[in-house]
Amino acid sequence: MMRQYELVERVTAYNPNADEALLNKAYVYSMQKHGSQYRASGDPYFLHPLEVAGILTELRLDDSTIAVGLLHDTIEDTDATRGELDNLFGEEIGKLVEGLTKISQLDLVSKKTKQAENLRKLLLAISDDVRVLVVKLADRLHNMRTLHFVPDHKRHRIAQETIDIYAPLAERMGMQDIREELEALSFKYVNAEAFQAISERLEGLRQRNKTLIEEIEGELQRTFAEKGLNVTVRGREKRAYSIFRKMQRQSLGFEQLSDIYGFRVLVDDIAACYQALGIVHTIWPCVPGRFKDYISTPKPNDYRSIHTTVIGPGRQRVELQIRTREMHQFAEYGVAAHALYKDTTGQTKGGRSLGKLAKDSNAYAWLRHTVEMLDAGNNAEEFLEHTKLELFQDQVFCFTPKGRLIALPRHATPIDFAYAVHTGIGNTCVGCKINGAIMPLVTELQNGDEVEIICSKAQTPPAAWENIVVSGKARAAIRRATRDAVRAQYAGLGSQILQNAFERAGQDYTDERLGVALPRLGFQAINDALAAVGRGELASRSVIEAVFPDFQDERATQSEGERGEGWFDLKQASAMKFRVPGSGNGSDDEGQRAIPIRGFSGNLPVSFAPEGGAVPGDRIVGILTPGKGVTIYPIHSPALKNFDDKPEVWLDVRWDIDEASHERFPARLHVSVINEPGGLAAIAQVIADNDGNIDNIHMNKQMSDFQDMTIDLEVWNLSHLNRIIEQIRAKTSVSNIERIN
Repeated sequence: MMRQYELVERVTAYNPNADEALLNKAYVYSMQKHGSQYRASGDPYFLHPLEVAGILTELRLDDSTIAVGLLHDTIEDTDATRGELDNLFGEEIGKLVEGLTKISQLDLVSKKTKQAENLRKLLLAISDDVRVLVVKLADRLHNMRTLHFVPDHKRHRIAQETIDIYAPLAERMGMQDIREELEALSFKYVNAEAFQAISERLEGLRQRNKTLIEEIEGELQRTFAEKGLNVTVRGREKRAYSIFRKMQRQSLGFEQLSDIYGFRVLVDDIAACYQALGIVHTIWPCVPGRFKDYISTPKPNDYRSIHTTVIGPGRQRVELQIRTREMHQFAEYGVAAHALYKDTTGQTKGGRSLGKLAKDSNAYAWLRHTVEMLDAGNNAEEFLEHTKLELFQDQVFCFTPKGRLIALPRHATPIDFAYAVHTGIGNTCVGCKINGAIMPLVTELQNGDEVEIICSKAQTPPAAWENIVVSGKARAAIRRATRDAVRAQYAGLGSQILQNAFERAGQDYTDERLGVALPRLGFQAINDALAAVGRGELASRSVIEAVFPDFQDERATQSEGERGEGWFDLKQASAMKFRVPGSGNGSDDEGQRAIPIRGFSGNLPVSFAPEGGAVPGDRIVGILTPGKGVTIYPIHSPALKNFDDKPEVWLDVRWDIDEASHERFPARLHVSVINEPGGLAAIAQVIADNDGNIDNIHMNKQMSDFQDMTIDLEVWNLSHLNRIIEQIRAKTSVSNIERIN
């Protein structure tokens, strides 16, 4: 275990003006708070924050960050409080420690939701001060180094979270060393078989090429020295996870990889970078398509370097990364390097507040952009999805007509480009020009493309765009715009329903009257109340009673026999059983079963559409029939056209299926088969093999060559039904199959 004085000596070695009193106080406080706690390895728990602080000293960070590393688990795992930390160490350190504390107090049933909420809280804290991320990465790095002590059932989950979230975060912030180690430590738990296979292939390669790296390093060093260039050449072997990702991404075999060995050429200044590049390309042939200049066009995380691949010494393919020594420092440490390099007076900045130094970096700008999506997601899990999309993608670089550089995920389209420029441009996008030519919006963008977006104020983004775009920002904006459009449609429907209801009640409807009644209805905005009416969540009669508390409708006092055919008492309906007819042969109660569907203000009798039913996965609507309850139709059912002029009977409903439920749902198929023996048996076998249940078969008029049949069956959901349809369609005896609604 690192002693107290050893930690202080590490810090003062690069920052002679370090606040030793702060470091000593944080060391003692953390040791006291964690004194009786032990880790899964059996070591005292205090060893963990101490190792985290040690990792931070390797990054040569400021005193406050080292102290936060020592204290980062005190609020979460001990009786320490934010107020106590503020009093002892100052508000700045207390805020940083709180930003690292998980949301353990929330009562979240879903582990995915809990993970998403913790990520949301972490990114908000990081956007305020990047040191939260640096400490969090050091914390996760030490946890991964000791993951073998954790119980088996937890290892895979922790490793997957690391490779999904923390390693990409480290990469986006430019911290390549930490990213590579996190990936290497996670890979052997996430995909042990692939890790083992690639590791064995690498070991075999090392045995065959024991001196290859040294020989190429020496050859490169001599070549540059002969040209009078002062360089440092460093060879390295690609990591197993990096090899695995490239093999997957490009569908390559291990033998096809050309850059398992790479070499970094470090020079004094930018001019020397291009001089070294000229020497390399003059002596050795360049591999076409393997040149990238990240000096003139840096990556969003501030990474700068020249990448090229040549047929080098011994006819070996050699990947070279040419950069200045300062660029190399940023390539290794990312945003943490802002606390390392020297200022204009030659004094080392080590120990100065990283939180202030990193604020203007491009990597930090990317993080702020990501946090903007917090308001775009409808919930935490949606935010987690968007963030993973942003983290995981390789990138292409495109330009606006004015020359502004836009970095996008690989496979991005002009729609992604439009949203990257501005959400308003994405929402009104109707077309594009790529390199001056009008192209489809689904065109995949390439590095260097100049993209011009054509807009129209009358445009709203189609919901189908969500399946086209690949960037998290675009997907979030499209979902938000779609929700707003649907909400506006429901509000319009709700307004029409209320106008009709008020007219039947002999009253005049106005938005002003509804606005006065909003507090009694529990809404803050008129459009929210109208949308609730349109969705069937708020009864029009409830609105009338809220607007006119003393209102008495004559029909409400009439006997049931005196009521008009169009009148339906929702209060009475709310007391009825929420059931749908089943297949039992007993009494009415015995022959009914509950159906999991949301969207009703009360319990109503429910049935499926007689022609074809509906299955989970279908978009559905409910049609309210006075005195009979609600009938569930798929949204594409032709029968719905009969209700186009009756918006007041439409109800917004949706499935609410428990994953543990074993409920089957009705569907109807029309099948044409060749009129030969065994045709029906083959179809029935497909349904049986896929765990479907045939409820009824009707043989239609037989023709000389074909037999038509209608099959009523029960399935679990839409994907189950589609699987059955596709397998029946694949039968040689089947001429045609379609679903009936």
